[in-house]
Amino acid sequence: MDQSGVLSLNDRVSSAVTAAIGRLRPDVPDADAMVRRSTLADFQSGAAMALTRRTGLSSPDIAAALATELGATEPLSGATASGPGFLNLSVTDRAVWGQITARLDDPRLGVAASEDRRRTVVDYSRPNIAKEMHVGHLRTTIIGDCLVRVLDFLGATVIRRNHLGDWGTQFGMLIQYLTEHPDARWRHGEVSGDAESVSALDGLYKRARAEFDADAAFAERARARVVALQSGDAETRERWREIVAESERAFAVVYARLGVLLTPQDSVGESSYAPVLPDTVEALVAAGIAVDSEGALVILSEEVLGPDDRPVPLMVRKSDGGYGYDTTDLAALRQRIDELGAQRLLYVTDSRQALHFRLIFEAARRASWLTDDIEAEHIAYGTVLGPDGRPFKTRAGGTVRLLDLLDDAVTHAEAIVTGKNPDLPATTVRRIAEQAGIGAVKYADLSTSRIKDYTFDPARMVALNGNTAVYLQYAHARIRSILRKAANERHEVDPTVCPEPAERSLALELDGYATVLADVGATLEPHRLCGYLYDLARAFTAFYDQCPVLTSPEPVRGNRLALCALTARTLEQGLGLLGIAAPERM
Repeated sequence: MDQSGVLSLNDRVSSAVTAAIGRLRPDVPDADAMVRRSTLADFQSGAAMALTRRTGLSSPDIAAALATELGATEPLSGATASGPGFLNLSVTDRAVWGQITARLDDPRLGVAASEDRRRTVVDYSRPNIAKEMHVGHLRTTIIGDCLVRVLDFLGATVIRRNHLGDWGTQFGMLIQYLTEHPDARWRHGEVSGDAESVSALDGLYKRARAEFDADAAFAERARARVVALQSGDAETRERWREIVAESERAFAVVYARLGVLLTPQDSVGESSYAPVLPDTVEALVAAGIAVDSEGALVILSEEVLGPDDRPVPLMVRKSDGGYGYDTTDLAALRQRIDELGAQRLLYVTDSRQALHFRLIFEAARRASWLTDDIEAEHIAYGTVLGPDGRPFKTRAGGTVRLLDLLDDAVTHAEAIVTGKNPDLPATTVRRIAEQAGIGAVKYADLSTSRIKDYTFDPARMVALNGNTAVYLQYAHARIRSILRKAANERHEVDPTVCPEPAERSLALELDGYATVLADVGATLEPHRLCGYLYDLARAFTAFYDQCPVLTSPEPVRGNRLALCALTARTLEQGLGLLGIAAPERM
């Protein structure tokens, strides 16, 4: 497969402007063409205004000179100066149609593989064993999955990591409670790995926690059970393995419904790092950065001060000899570099973990595990809010189950689908509603800048109008309907046809796809792809309203079918990179 991609019109116009600047002012090297889409022409350049600061000439004069110099240089059909020094640029009809043909002929739709091929570990989702996945796991799972898809498509070697919470005091409590309450049921019927099993485990853990807090003798037995677990007691380990396996099966059900790429092979529990924690701490001591603090070992930050103006500590070994998640995260980071060969580490967690990861990365740099050749970044995100503008909770104030959120969205989508297509069979309605509802949840999350909070509103998420996944899915389905009616005939493009304004606008929107994906890969901001796909769907809607397709004579019909085909493929591929289905019918 050709990985070179199709050079966009934007890039070709930029090259022409840069060459014109070089001919006019060879004394100004590395001038930026500053080309972008415009409502006044196909493209607009602000280079003249930047050049005036470097040359002392007036920007209108520079723009006029550039317009004359450019003339009708391919792919340009014209260049005119306007306003305080803008350069309005139009491209030839042949260039517009040529882009459509080139992208249709390319399996990657013109998107070149990035030169950034770093081996990248993406850490996301991170549920806890014996606990249900809840609203707090929504954003890390959806954002992480999208970044994995985009970076992989752009050419990086991506390794998925799901860091499971499967170790610690809570398992001593739970296993001891189950041992002392043999009648406690946490499996339902013969089917394991369902949500009810993990829900029952979650409830039993809460009972164990209450008993731990109220009964000192039980608390002592639970602590002893932790020691037994960590020392490899056969009976305790067997019960622990059952709990872990049941939880992982339940997680897989959630991941399958969400359509994310995580598999059991991507999961690595905290327990797997337990054997190397002592060596990790020894390495930190040997590096001279872990110091004693009242019997504990800590790393005192050289970058962050607390409210008392003293260095913030990172706990690497507790005074009782135990280890916490700080040490586990350091051990995991070291293992990912040493054993997985990671050159880039991305941690997709909420913004409240910013200090934790800042301290982890600082410690790893001071220990020389992170070098200038290895990047570590915290991919922070905001909070999912309820209708009251506060973090989403149940009416009773509890944590909202992730499956309940998905069910709510699918129910709303089913009502929309049924209302629009009352004659569809129930199984078809359910399938479409599932794709629309799950897509709506994911798109609502991804279409907001990840650092911002957003409100979970299923009714708005599944709306047929506005910036929603359902709007994009419906646009894709409508195009597929047109193509089916055309019997999927070959779409030959005639470059001599003068495009209508709506055709031209759609073609230029399609031209920006590769640029947007490169931007998402650089910024790790999926909302930029969402915004692009929404603009593309709107451009198609305007085209559809103004330009008949099937009833047009040739060669106009062929050109318009080609626009439809490329738009459908771009929507399908773009939605796929968001992890969202693109139904053929809705």
